[in-house]
Amino acid sequence: MSRRQKVVLVLLLGSQFMVAVDFSILNVALPVVGEGLGFPLARLQWIATSFALAAAGFTLLLGRIADLFGRKRLFIGGMALLGLSSALGGLATTPEVLLAARVLQGLATAAVTPAGLSLLTTAFREGPQRDRALGLNGALMSAGFTTGALLGGLLTDLLSWRWAFLINVPVAAAVVALAPALLTDSRIVCRHRLDVPGAVTVTGGLLALVYGLTRAGESGWGDPVALTALVAGAALLLAFRGVERRSAAPLVPVRIMRRRTVVWGNAAGLIAFATETSLVFLLTLYLQEVLGYSALATGLAFGVLGLGTVLGGMLGGRAVSRFGGRATILGGGAVQAAATASLVALGTSGGWIWLVLAAAFVGGVGNMLLIVAFMVTATSGLPDSEQGLATGLATMTQQVGITLGIPVMSAIVAARTGTGAGAAPEAVLSGVSVAFAVNSALVLAASLLAAHRLGGGNRARGRGRGQAGHSAE
Repeated sequence: MSRRQKVVLVLLLGSQFMVAVDFSILNVALPVVGEGLGFPLARLQWIATSFALAAAGFTLLLGRIADLFGRKRLFIGGMALLGLSSALGGLATTPEVLLAARVLQGLATAAVTPAGLSLLTTAFREGPQRDRALGLNGALMSAGFTTGALLGGLLTDLLSWRWAFLINVPVAAAVVALAPALLTDSRIVCRHRLDVPGAVTVTGGLLALVYGLTRAGESGWGDPVALTALVAGAALLLAFRGVERRSAAPLVPVRIMRRRTVVWGNAAGLIAFATETSLVFLLTLYLQEVLGYSALATGLAFGVLGLGTVLGGMLGGRAVSRFGGRATILGGGAVQAAATASLVALGTSGGWIWLVLAAAFVGGVGNMLLIVAFMVTATSGLPDSEQGLATGLATMTQQVGITLGIPVMSAIVAARTGTGAGAAPEAVLSGVSVAFAVNSALVLAASLLAAHRLGGGNRARGRGRGQAGHSAE
């Protein structure tokens, strides 16, 4: 990499790290935030849900807007909005103002993530340099999720929950000040008008889908509101597909959705995010409800998972460059599945913590190998003019996967235990053991299927020869 590329890489990776920190920094502070602003307990989850709805619902649209009107412009605007909305959240005195700030933070994330990723993919040629950059991006984003949880607890205990918002302000200001001089946008070749019907149907569909999944996780899969939202989301996404087939300038061209790298790369990514985020939920249940760990001790235990994902991110780019996206998806999925399957053996004694730590570390490595391979595969073989769309699709996959995993695994645990709060440790262990087995089977099946469907179209680029994804059609 040239010196300028390294500086650009630091700036873009730093912004993605900040977004990842922002995603998780409030999780441990939610009860304190609720007390400070008078949030009713029933509405507390909306602090997280309002962010997730905006981040997932608008990411595909804003990724395509980055292609049409300029990635650099959208990236800088998104970072400015993130700084302003964080200031608003830190100074909020009512629940309504805080929720508005969280929605704006979600919109900013939906702009910054695909725009930043597309700036990253267009700054580095497809091949080993881009693989390494995306691997470092995955490592730092994973580190950001872990850092956010720890930093949120420290700031809340030592200062105030408001600093979980305010810490973003100087970082965002620095990025906005430096980005105009450091970033160069590729010439915009997409001069089409925005596909408004496609934008309305896909954004509405994603909003309904994420809301339905979140509601189902809170109220159960039989909840009428959750089912109505899920049906509405599915109907709108089907309508979006029909709109795109007839549109002269579609938001998502049909030819892109026919590419094996795009379809099966994103399918692998969806399962990777759904299984790993839900695994954290399952391990939280096990550590706190079976072994009796405190929230702080549980958070510290997950530091091992964070170390594993950082290592996986550092190795992921090299693995894709040497073995190809297909082999890395298969290998990473197999490692994650084996580590998760070992957790079925967990018992009720404290000595099993060593298996938890070992499996979390190894599974984290495998999961990040899978995620880096998904990102490289899903963005390979596409021109610079469509990188915003490709990274928007990948970001949407990430957000939906994060939202999907926990409700599904929660339903499995609930079905097995037959009760909610107050379940005996043995009943909770029985439920999470079944969920561990399902989780492992899902990631293994998805990895095998994605590798099979990718076939030879995403071959290894051994030692810099050729480029992945060229025969993905």
